[in-house]
Amino acid sequence: MLTPVLLSGGVGSRLWPVSRETHPKQFLPLFGEISMLQETLRRTTGLEASAPLVVCNEEHRFMVAEQLRQLELQASALILEPLGRNTAPAVALAALQAVSVDPDSILLVLPADHLIRNVEAFVAAVDKGLPLAREGRLMTFGVVPTAPETGYGYLKCGAALGEDLYELERFVEKPDAIAAQGYLDSGGYLWNSGMFLFGAQGYLDELGKRAPDILTCCQQAMDAATVDMHFVRPDERLFKQCPSDSVDYAVMERTDNGGVVSLDCGWSDVGAWSALWEVADRDADGNVCRGDVIVDDCRDSYFRSDSRLVAALGVENMVVVETADAILVADRGKVQDVKRIVNVLKDQKRAEAILHRRVYRPWGSYESLVTSERFQVKRIVVIPGQRLSLQMHHHRAEHWIVVKGTAEVTCEDKVFMLGEDESTYIPLGHKHRLANPGHIPLEIIEVQSGAYLGEDDIVRFEDVYGRSN
Repeated sequence: MLTPVLLSGGVGSRLWPVSRETHPKQFLPLFGEISMLQETLRRTTGLEASAPLVVCNEEHRFMVAEQLRQLELQASALILEPLGRNTAPAVALAALQAVSVDPDSILLVLPADHLIRNVEAFVAAVDKGLPLAREGRLMTFGVVPTAPETGYGYLKCGAALGEDLYELERFVEKPDAIAAQGYLDSGGYLWNSGMFLFGAQGYLDELGKRAPDILTCCQQAMDAATVDMHFVRPDERLFKQCPSDSVDYAVMERTDNGGVVSLDCGWSDVGAWSALWEVADRDADGNVCRGDVIVDDCRDSYFRSDSRLVAALGVENMVVVETADAILVADRGKVQDVKRIVNVLKDQKRAEAILHRRVYRPWGSYESLVTSERFQVKRIVVIPGQRLSLQMHHHRAEHWIVVKGTAEVTCEDKVFMLGEDESTYIPLGHKHRLANPGHIPLEIIEVQSGAYLGEDDIVRFEDVYGRSN
């Protein structure tokens, strides 16, 4: 059976300030109404395949589960990496999980944050590559280049194995402009997409030959894994010992049994804001405008507003991206370097590198509206059927006002309901809980007051999500 494997471990720093470490680009709706992860999941429904495996960061587990739920899809397992070790170990974890269910499983490995505009062409390419994968070939997908791109690695195709199918001759690192033009002119090179198609056991066998330390660590970590519903947690101590390496370096560049499927499907890895400009619909002056944007005498630029008006006058080749707490202004040709800004923010220990004002939790989200020395105002949204932990604060009291939906409130030994326009007070030191028993999202305004308002002032007594802090 074909098993899609979604790799959802990236941080997407080059799409800051929209993408943040705790809410990276795969969870964002950058092109339409659903996220890139959801687009990738939906793409797999056109294949004759089993339920997908998703490999993700432990911290992102509830976002992945919620986005699956929104599509009414269920993963066969969510494998939670204790820490990032690049793609070779991530795929090994998925392969070990797959062979435990079906020793003959074929894996379709897909980054969760890529764009494919022609899904039919993608599905057709997978179907072309399947027979070779079933015969034992380790197939990768090479995208037909449309420009001498210096931001991608390349694949050199060898002898033909069928229509749009080739032996894998070699990998080529990201070239300079002259070399990239030569690759484009030769016709024998394709962009390296980072997508793969191979037997789960075949990958493990090849990994054992080429990078045995990775295989050993992953096997040991999975043998000691714990399982909680659909969450599979490899042993953290054992997985920490695993070397970090990519599928390309650990296996595909060293195998004697590689193959390439040529793919022409409107693909992009969306690695920078310039990529979003390239794939989006532009106006007559070459501008892309998202959100509340007004432009005058601007050309070939990308403008995005998430929370307020952005107005631009007389600029060219610019990227302007606005969020509630940060604004990026960059030359469109320099946006590959946005991660340098993120590194500066991290060095300065600024929250804008890690968090949005809206912070997502397994039960919903909260957003800081006003922050001062002794008070803070938040907007809290609770998903239907979900509830926060039973908790207490040492340093703050809280006022809750319901603005939408119905709230079930626990305060010490009292449990009561609040409707819209009703409110309650949670004194400092009182055990309390907020829950949404209804069928629509619950929204409340929370006013905190006290000597300390940090998120670490939480003592949890009960939590359905297994959190201790």
